[in-house]
Amino acid sequence: MGAATFAIVGGSIDLRAGTGMLIGGTLGAFFGAKLIVRISHRLLRWLFVGILLVTCAKLFLDAAGEDPLQGSALAPQSLIDNLWFTVPVSLALGMIIGAWSAGMGLGGGLLAVPVLMLIFGADLTTAEGTSLLMFFPNAIAGTIVHARQGTADVRLAAVLNAAAAPGAVLGVLVALAMDLHVLGLVFAVFALAVAMREMYRMYLERRAGGAGSVDGDHDVRQPDA
Repeated sequence: MGAATFAIVGGSIDLRAGTGMLIGGTLGAFFGAKLIVRISHRLLRWLFVGILLVTCAKLFLDAAGEDPLQGSALAPQSLIDNLWFTVPVSLALGMIIGAWSAGMGLGGGLLAVPVLMLIFGADLTTAEGTSLLMFFPNAIAGTIVHARQGTADVRLAAVLNAAAAPGAVLGVLVALAMDLHVLGLVFAVFALAVAMREMYRMYLERRAGGAGSVDGDHDVRQPDA
């Protein structure tokens, strides 16, 4: 609903990078829940926090007119225009983000939006619309895996989705109506709040001596989406 609204109302979607991330994200969602436990949980959480903080810094600097990238991507435009670069990179990043979000229960959009902005040079609204499109099949794949594992409440999810669908449409309309710098500040503040919350939770777990896990790096407890 959100991706369709972006496309219909006037938002743009980056199909060059988005298609690869969509395919990679769907594959990652199928295998992420099982593969992610093989990697240090603490390391993954710190990487997540790091990505959020870098994104916050870029958006705050952009709002202040001091963005060092000047709205461009980390990758040169010549590479972004080259399908031999865009396709494999977007596939790989999609698989990582899909596995990450499905395996850890993290909000995948908080990873996909920064990647699309920093690597492929998408503006914020384009990154948001592309992220929504990417996570449509990703969410289906992740739901199937978790339902089979008994780690999803299908009845509760159906009730939540009944309200989430019109909420997504409303959110897209509000985002497209806002000034891009204001929207960037809103996203930056939200991402910063999530990063601070995650660091505080890790601090409490460390202070408690890793209660609930023999190995603190592989704590089975998962952060909220």
